[in-house]
Amino acid sequence: MADRIRVLIADDHAVVRQGLRTFLEVQDDIEVVGEAADGLEALSMVEVLSPDVVVMDLLMPRLSGIEATQRIGELRPATKVIVLTSFLDDDKVFAAVRAGAAGYLLKDVRPQELGEAIRTVSRGEALLHPAVAVRLMQEFAHENRPSPAQTLTEREMEVLRLIAKGRANKEIALELGVAEKTAKTHVSNILQKLNLADRTQAALYAVREKLVELD
Repeated sequence: MADRIRVLIADDHAVVRQGLRTFLEVQDDIEVVGEAADGLEALSMVEVLSPDVVVMDLLMPRLSGIEATQRIGELRPATKVIVLTSFLDDDKVFAAVRAGAAGYLLKDVRPQELGEAIRTVSRGEALLHPAVAVRLMQEFAHENRPSPAQTLTEREMEVLRLIAKGRANKEIALELGVAEKTAKTHVSNILQKLNLADRTQAALYAVREKLVELD
């Protein structure tokens, strides 16, 4: 069939490769065009065979699945990569997606689901294991959550910078032209918003977050 989806299997375990090939070869619309035992071999075979989809393990010798995925994306963007792994660690999930994986599935996936995943990514769509999708949504929400410093008003930022420079409430009040009681209130609000215990922690926070340049 001219419209078959051409698939390359990359896994360092021959038994896994054979199992995947056995299932995929009985699919009318899928053709296994090759097998690679590591990431470097997968990269070379992509250059020669130009598969539509690579089913990629993560932990392989010579070149990891994450590195291979990134390089395949640079070498041949039209080839889509489905990561098929036993790992659900956040660092591996996020690294694989950032490397350009169009799919991320666990090896306990049912054969029929793998076939559908291959068809899905070959159409240019993404497909993730449900647990992976949840983790990515949580990470996205975390990355887009305002930092604690963004909750401070402009005046509170001024006060925080003065705290970091070692100014007492009276000195802050004089420098900003406000009552000492007002300065004290600003300091209290800053500690509450940043969830800090005292002025020392506030000063360290300002320095760590590069909110102030110390003389």
